[in-house]
Amino acid sequence: MKTVKKIEVTMPVLPVRKRVAAYARVSAESDRTMHSLSTQVSFYNEFIQSNPEWIFAGVYADSFISGTDIERRPEFQRLLEDCDAGKIDIILTKSISRFARNTVDLLETVRHLKEMGVEVRFEKEHINSLSEDGELMLTLLASMAQEESRSISENVKWGTRKRMEQGIPNGHFRVYGYRWEDDTLVPVPEEAAIVRRIFQNFLDGKSRLETERELNAEGITTKQGCKWVDSNIKVILTNITYTGNLLLQKEYIEDPFSKKRRKNKGELTQYFVPDTHEAIIDMETFQYVQQEMARRRELGPLANKSLNVCCFTGKIKCPYCGYSYMHNRRVKNGRNEEYWNCGSKKKKRTDTPCPVPGVITEKALEKACCDVLGLEAFDESAFTESVDHIEVPERSVLTFFMKDGRIIRKDAPNTGHQDCWTEESRKKKSEFMLTHPIDRPGTSCFTTKIKCERCGCNFRRSTANSQTGMHGYWRCTNEGTECKVRGLREDFLQEMTAEVLSLDAFDPEIFLDRIDHISVSQGWLLTFHFTDGSVQTRQWTMRRASHKCSDAQKAHMSEVMKARWTPEKKAQMSEKMKQIRREKYWNSKGKS
Repeated sequence: MKTVKKIEVTMPVLPVRKRVAAYARVSAESDRTMHSLSTQVSFYNEFIQSNPEWIFAGVYADSFISGTDIERRPEFQRLLEDCDAGKIDIILTKSISRFARNTVDLLETVRHLKEMGVEVRFEKEHINSLSEDGELMLTLLASMAQEESRSISENVKWGTRKRMEQGIPNGHFRVYGYRWEDDTLVPVPEEAAIVRRIFQNFLDGKSRLETERELNAEGITTKQGCKWVDSNIKVILTNITYTGNLLLQKEYIEDPFSKKRRKNKGELTQYFVPDTHEAIIDMETFQYVQQEMARRRELGPLANKSLNVCCFTGKIKCPYCGYSYMHNRRVKNGRNEEYWNCGSKKKKRTDTPCPVPGVITEKALEKACCDVLGLEAFDESAFTESVDHIEVPERSVLTFFMKDGRIIRKDAPNTGHQDCWTEESRKKKSEFMLTHPIDRPGTSCFTTKIKCERCGCNFRRSTANSQTGMHGYWRCTNEGTECKVRGLREDFLQEMTAEVLSLDAFDPEIFLDRIDHISVSQGWLLTFHFTDGSVQTRQWTMRRASHKCSDAQKAHMSEVMKARWTPEKKAQMSEKMKQIRREKYWNSKGKS
């Protein structure tokens, strides 16, 4: 028997082409001739596009940037972002030192790319990051690259210090008041005049803050065209360059990887080079300014006369935050109030908030000082002579550290209204309230206008339920205690007032314009006092409003009551009443 065999046509499987990118970098530490950026970019363009199994994904190149920190390389960061987006499969780079000179950064980056399946090939070292021994070789070679970078940095520092020993500065640094002509600093006349003015202001007793405001008000800017700030003025006042001398190595780089600049406070040798250029400020004036700055630094805020300081400034400390308490002013209930609180609260620190809540009022602080010092009235000089500083360990508690070594703990509660609520202030406030309405919801034209003849108090508005809805009632503030004057319903009062003013309908504006006030006697006699001095009296008669139900409403309520009063409800109520009667009967028997 013949058989038929079907031959399937198989389509050739085309290999998946890899998306390949290259990374190149040239730093200031490299030989720019042999490892030029253009050479690397041209090479990788041709190399990737000549391979039929690859798709060209671009060349990422950073120019004249050190490889010790990947965060400062924009093209390198863009390369990583494209890898995260799935746009790249393979990264080519010339060597480990071109990719990163920091071992930690190199391994973290390579491991991150490995997790996404991105391969990194280092051509000089013949290392593939996805191979089994790739990471071990990378660790060893990256450490060598890091040490090479450190060695290069040390060599550069050594050369720089050798030049400093010969009096040669490290490059042409920028300094306000001078410009460089060849290798010599030459004064700029306009800027030099500003430098002299800054020094003269300080000698005249002006603070840096006052000088800052003065220069900014006149539109004078720094060398960069920015506004003057305190730090700019401090740099000028402390820069010995203005005396015609140079002080080299005032700052140094902490390490070649973090590249943090530190002030040289004796860690490294400084080099003083005299008479290198024309002076703007003489040395005697400069030294006097340094001594004066040290004196003001010891005084702290008290030395700055542009600040609103007192004997408490810098004396009250928070033992937890380390900040001094700061002076503040506020208006509370119409009164000016001065108080002190921890400086960390004003800076709004959220990482470590101050554990001591509340504030200390100025009056509570002075009272506590008087108690500790045995004074009848607070004396600033006595406080300054006796008290070293004050700490606030908990709310409304002060710990006084005396200059004689004693430590005294004293409560300083904030007494609030008790300090100012005297009989005189009470009387003044009462008189004010009688003639000035409070701006709040519920006030009307009658507020402060209706007065009780018996006790002299104002009527105030209240609301009460009635069968016809909500009505405003005006009642004496002493009703129910001392005064027996009854309340006045507002809608009826408006009708009577309109009748007195000969109006068809009540008008609040006309009422306020023509009537000064209304006095109410105990016999319900209302006296209207007009603004022109005339008076009119009316007898108050309370009218009770009645509401007549229609037949339809009566029928509706009858049906509602029948529906609610079911036999079960009746039986339940009957049992409840029987129980009440039995309890009343036995209670009466027990009493007898």
